[in-house]
Amino acid sequence: MIDVIVVGGGPTGMMLAAELRLHGVRVLVLEKDAEPAPFVRSLGLHARSIEVMDQRGLLERFLAHGKTHPVGGFFAAIRKPAPDGLDTAHPYVLGIPQPVTDRLLAERAAELGAEIRRGSEVAGVSQDEHGVTAELADGTRLRSRYLVGCDGGRSTVRKLLGVGFPGEPTRVETLLGEMRATAPPEEMAAVTAEVRETEKRFGIGPIGDGVHRVIVPAEGVAEDRSAPPTLEEFKRRLRAVAGTDFGVHSPRWLSRFGDATRLVERYRTGRVLLAGDAAHIHPPVGGQGLNLSIQDAFNLGWKLAAEVGGRAPEGLLDTYHAERHPVAADVLDNTRVQMELLSTEPGPLAVRRLLSELMDFNEVNRHLTEKIIAIGVRYDLGGGHPLVGRRLRDVALKRGRLFELTHDGRGLLLDQTGRLSAEGWEDRVDHVADTSEELDVPAALLRPDGHVAWVGDDQTDLDGHLAEWFGDPTD
Repeated sequence: MIDVIVVGGGPTGMMLAAELRLHGVRVLVLEKDAEPAPFVRSLGLHARSIEVMDQRGLLERFLAHGKTHPVGGFFAAIRKPAPDGLDTAHPYVLGIPQPVTDRLLAERAAELGAEIRRGSEVAGVSQDEHGVTAELADGTRLRSRYLVGCDGGRSTVRKLLGVGFPGEPTRVETLLGEMRATAPPEEMAAVTAEVRETEKRFGIGPIGDGVHRVIVPAEGVAEDRSAPPTLEEFKRRLRAVAGTDFGVHSPRWLSRFGDATRLVERYRTGRVLLAGDAAHIHPPVGGQGLNLSIQDAFNLGWKLAAEVGGRAPEGLLDTYHAERHPVAADVLDNTRVQMELLSTEPGPLAVRRLLSELMDFNEVNRHLTEKIIAIGVRYDLGGGHPLVGRRLRDVALKRGRLFELTHDGRGLLLDQTGRLSAEGWEDRVDHVADTSEELDVPAALLRPDGHVAWVGDDQTDLDGHLAEWFGDPTD
């Protein structure tokens, strides 16, 4: 029997597979497409996802294929400089096309020993008290202890589970595609700058090899939203919005996306879980979708591995829903707000002008920026110190960096007192006796995802929290 079947070989599924393999879990990734998608849906990684890659020792790979950009202008495309005081060692955006992100995460999962089967479409899912059965379109039946649906917004796994997916349908549709163009680059840049003064859902720009990424508002909402738009539809809308079609031709990929906003009722149904777009969909404003999904996988991986390994404390796996569902709800709300602020109607434009004034206050700018880049997330782990529930940024220690100590995905006791112990949990938690001028607490217990589970200096209190998050101590 396989430990975990991951349905969907996109960034969510591959990130999850890699996290599970860090803990020795036997993982099979099933991806219905025979080849990775070549088109660019996401354009980059925000600070929290950059931190995630750094925590696992992957950041240098990503930096080698991307370009860093200043933080700013994320919220509803309101151009503001980066706020002061961002709580991260990575205050930048990493521009990197999604196919590259997909490839790097797939390589990571394969390096760690995940089995990846492409061209394998899941057609049925059933479960009992002992495991899950996945039936493929070709009739093959596979058995696993758990199954995770990472198969996108039209998730087959979610539909087979019959889990509710409440929210709002698409009201505003946008065309997105990759194609060649004959217009000179300076003309495209000048027209884009002029049009975007009033229409933020427009743009045309090079992405390499003579291909341009084009985004333009659709005329309405298509009756069949699964059918891609035509090149002629792009040309017609470009002429209507920009006054020219830029001579676009030879499309590589054409699609449409809407502002549908939905959040699954529950992330877990017995032995089947959902992650990424299978659990939540929202407009792409702010570039949060890929990042939210990767962070789902980062939260779930160590918890599911502990459950599979038989060492999870009671209720640990249920904290996945308890922690990530509110985070997704907050992202859905901020994308709803941003879509309203992108409207060209007088009312939303007035609100946009007012919000732009408020964002000149650093606290407001920082609050909204942290929502987008996800470093403001705090899980509800009870009362106590303000650090509890937050992820700890990469602080400098006397003997290196914090994130250099987290590559193996284990828990970590950062002990500045030098007199605490993780005895009984050494197989799951690293005890690091070191100090940092950036950390004003005696000691901090970090979960494998980098979130702080405890701060203090009392051994008995620490032992209780070690058991709460890592299970019973070994004899």
